Amino acid sequence: MQLPSDKDDAMINQVMFFVGLAIFIVYVYFLLRIIGKQHRIQRKEHADAYDQVDLDGMGNQGRIPDKKPKNRA
Repeated sequence: MQLPSDKDDAMINQVMFFVGLAIFIVYVYFLLRIIGKQHRIQRKEHADAYDQVDLDGMGNQGRIPDKKPKNRA
């Protein structure tokens, strides 16, 4: 047999659970929204940094120089 206070405690626990769940869902929503927004900004900033000639990913090390070296001898 449950006392009236036990029933009230169970209802308060459920209310607290759903309030906490709602706060958590709102937090995760805005967190993912901020992460997505920053990802789009970063992708736009780094779109021009991609070098299509650099196929090996090592930078400018393997390319043939445009100018001939000066003869210092």
